[in-house]
Amino acid sequence: MDNRGQISAEYLLLIVVILIVLTSVTLPLVGTAINNSNDISWSSDAKIAVQTIANAVNIVYANGPGSKQTNDVYIPQTMALTNAGNSVVLTVTLSDGSTKTITGNTGYALSATNIPLSRGWHTIQVYWPQGTNAITITAIS
Repeated sequence: MDNRGQISAEYLLLIVVILIVLTSVTLPLVGTAINNSNDISWSSDAKIAVQTIANAVNIVYANGPGSKQTNDVYIPQTMALTNAGNSVVLTVTLSDGSTKTITGNTGYALSATNIPLSRGWHTIQVYWPQGTNAITITAIS
């Protein structure tokens, strides 16, 4: 009877050691996978927002001076909406601290834009004032 009890205790100890090894290997992998998933989600949300705004610029340009379009966009984290030449730009901060620049090309002149946006939904207005050569982008909310 003693031998059976000792064998059972050894099997339980072996199982515990295997579980500890598996846990120490899988937990870091799970953390990395979660960080990578968040990075992809933030980048894709920012890309959708930039493309929505760039499409609105294209529509306003096609409609001519005096036209206006309003869109709701989701901003995945606190960031600034800027422009570089004829492009709308959002810069996403990734989980490792690096940044990724998301750009939406418009092909049309934009007035200087630097709109700080917090995380969440925002209403963005794209407007081409009469008598000017540049389209303006403003945040309503």
